[in-house]
Amino acid sequence: MLNLPKNVWILTACQSLFMSLSVFMVFVAGIIGSELSPTKSLSTLPVATIVVGTALSVIPVIRLMSIFGRKKVFLSSCIYSILLIGLCIFSISKEIFFLFSFASFCLGATVATMMQFRFAAIESVTLEQRPSATAVVLLGGLISAFLGTEIAAIGKDFFETDFVGSFLLLVLLFVFAFILMIFFEPAVEFKEEVDKSKRPLTDIIQQGSFIVAVSAATTGYVVMSFIMTATPVSMHVMDGHSLHHTKLVLQSHVIAMFLPSLFTAYIVKYIGLTRMMLLGILLLFISVFIAFISHALINYWWSLILLGLGWNFLFIGGTNLLPKAYNENEKFKVQSINDFLIFGFQAFAALSAGWFVFNFGWEVVLLSVLPLLFESAVVANLTVSIEDLAVVETSV
Repeated sequence: MLNLPKNVWILTACQSLFMSLSVFMVFVAGIIGSELSPTKSLSTLPVATIVVGTALSVIPVIRLMSIFGRKKVFLSSCIYSILLIGLCIFSISKEIFFLFSFASFCLGATVATMMQFRFAAIESVTLEQRPSATAVVLLGGLISAFLGTEIAAIGKDFFETDFVGSFLLLVLLFVFAFILMIFFEPAVEFKEEVDKSKRPLTDIIQQGSFIVAVSAATTGYVVMSFIMTATPVSMHVMDGHSLHHTKLVLQSHVIAMFLPSLFTAYIVKYIGLTRMMLLGILLLFISVFIAFISHALINYWWSLILLGLGWNFLFIGGTNLLPKAYNENEKFKVQSINDFLIFGFQAFAALSAGWFVFNFGWEVVLLSVLPLLFESAVVANLTVSIEDLAVVETSV
């Protein structure tokens, strides 16, 4: 890992700063929403809208990169995010719930931009280094587990209005990200090449490798987002656990999402992508079971840790499987479809999490993800041919 090029380490540092926005919003947006929203069932709307914004921004962000290049879009995203954080501060100061939700929606473009860091890292390394580069970039999320939650807690009482100081600290992170990204040097010109194969998109998406890659990553994101979005509301607002304990659970969850990246490449090497993704699904089943049996702090903690681990195995598995479904000159359209599907379904999960937890309770939130887990396990077992995965596992 240490011999990876400079670009990968810059992207890793920026991943930690950009990802802090997501962690920050998951932690505080539902709490702010519960205080500002006209009805409690809408309290997680600001969390959901950032995911909806991510889904709707994926294709425009990638198109902008194809026109202006990755670096210019990365730098512009830092400035854009700072302006929108200012809108968040204004909206919570004036107690305008739907303006806060709108600002959160617009910040989805920032998350969509961050999601391109992993592909930018892949473009900066050799084929053999791709799993390591992906894992290292995702490791940036470890730092965000602390940054996002700590700046939220530290800045909460800086001003009369709760969390205004937290958002001001968030601005500093994007200033640092802008400075770091100045030193990023795109390895290739990010332009859509002429597709000489003329393969229809329908042929690409019918491949077993594409189906399983998207299914794995989507399942990981949907289940993780649905449960994680509902957790602060269930823990802090409904069950009365302290803000400190809620922060601890979310920090542990985010660490579990990214810490396995240190050894994921070795897991793939020894058990293969298929078994790693199936292991991820098993971990999600166990996570649901632990959370279902009790509302105790220890159950929330263990459940969210396993939720993070399961997400990691599914997302990294899907990310490394996807390039086997397309040729180099097809990457733009396939990556766009992949991310649009992932974040489109994740948006629905995040949008409905608050409504589910307030109207039906924590247990129904948990039970509702089981059909998706069963479906994903079946797809992973039956859809991909042995030949498809043999190529992938050999290359990794």
